[in-house]
Amino acid sequence: MTRPGTLGELRASGWVSRPVKEEVRANAIARIASGQPLVEGIVGFEETVLPQLENAVLAGHDIIFLGERGQAKTRIIRSLTDLLDEWAPTIAGSEINDDPYAPISQHSRLLLAERGEDTPIEWIPRDRRFGEKLATPDTSIADLIGEVDPIKVAEGRYLADELTIHYGLVPRTNRGIFSINELPDLAERIQVGLLNVLEERDVQIRGYKIRLPLDLMLVASANPEDYTNRGRIITPLKDRFGSQIRTHYPLDVETEMDVVAQEARPLSAGELNVHVPEFMAEIVSELSQQARQSPHINQRSGVSVRLSIANFETLVANATRRALRNGEREVVPRVSDLDALVSSTAGKLEFETLDDGREEQVLERIVKTSVLEVFRARCRPERLTKIVRAFDEGLVVHTGDDLAAGEYASLLPKVEGLREAVADLGVGETPAGAAAAVEFVLEGLHLSKRLNKDAVAGKATYRARG
Repeated sequence: MTRPGTLGELRASGWVSRPVKEEVRANAIARIASGQPLVEGIVGFEETVLPQLENAVLAGHDIIFLGERGQAKTRIIRSLTDLLDEWAPTIAGSEINDDPYAPISQHSRLLLAERGEDTPIEWIPRDRRFGEKLATPDTSIADLIGEVDPIKVAEGRYLADELTIHYGLVPRTNRGIFSINELPDLAERIQVGLLNVLEERDVQIRGYKIRLPLDLMLVASANPEDYTNRGRIITPLKDRFGSQIRTHYPLDVETEMDVVAQEARPLSAGELNVHVPEFMAEIVSELSQQARQSPHINQRSGVSVRLSIANFETLVANATRRALRNGEREVVPRVSDLDALVSSTAGKLEFETLDDGREEQVLERIVKTSVLEVFRARCRPERLTKIVRAFDEGLVVHTGDDLAAGEYASLLPKVEGLREAVADLGVGETPAGAAAAVEFVLEGLHLSKRLNKDAVAGKATYRARG
């Protein structure tokens, strides 16, 4: 479709100018009415965060998202660009996306006075109407609002000429959505500079008698601990946000698993067949849930969903490495692969000061608790009595990275009740799947104090108690 190329053609097309918040509201109304989610790719917020977001958008509010790290704040903010029109017209050459019907920059006003209805129009896509700044202590007013450009002055313009201004990120996002991540990290004097943007909708640059009535939707994110008058945020700035929305981590293991399934990068392993049993994926997600409840983990810094994603990817990677060393083409993670999660877990958790030097013990306890919780939920007690009886009669089982999957599968016909317990876990009939299930059952029996286990350097021996 050919878009109007001049102001006159734009008027003739019937295009109507509207403020950005009305544009976002209209598109949000269309989505809600059709049953579509307001933002795509967000899992676990359907009954909590998203209804608040819908209210804020319909109310035309500027929004602040409060939450610890890894709670999808940035993803939600970036997804809001989908609520903008796909294309928007502006006067050609405008640095601040001027409305063709009501330009605010000197460049556009001069061009309009000179060309009238022949003023050229440029169409900008929605992604160019989104601006983002990660707040850092060295962020300046010049970064956000603007500054005199010495190059333009050197070219012969007067300092009083508005054309000497190099606009900052905020004016350049005029008629769009501007996001500030980690808002409290801005210096207080810079926070003061945002007050006019949020309330009066204008900016002032270097004392010029310039008023730029910007059309913006301002969205920010912050850590709740910092977003207090005792923290690093000034009270007048808090007052100017229309809606404050609290995000959260997944409320249950199932939601955490859904996030991992959506976000984890699939392993491209050539001819290898990679399959992750549901109980192993559940252990990974349960680990994060347990970490969020642990008194040994600093909960103020949070336990990000990125922990679950990184652990899942590491689990698959270690299982792949083991399969390659054993000459196997089927990759199925086992309980023994959980030892590899130390590398992807330790760096994402902050331990309480009293636990300095005990990080590995804390992680080991969390992993064991996670395995035990999943074992209790998935294994039927009546299936396990016969297996324990076999160990009481002298059965000893060795496990570890060096054991091929076939050696585990050979146990199924020998141990009464084991085949049925493995079948309950839904791993199929493949040797690799059986190996994963056997290790899980044996480890669960050990953690529930029905078997003894001797473990050394990634290898383990399971035997009867007593």
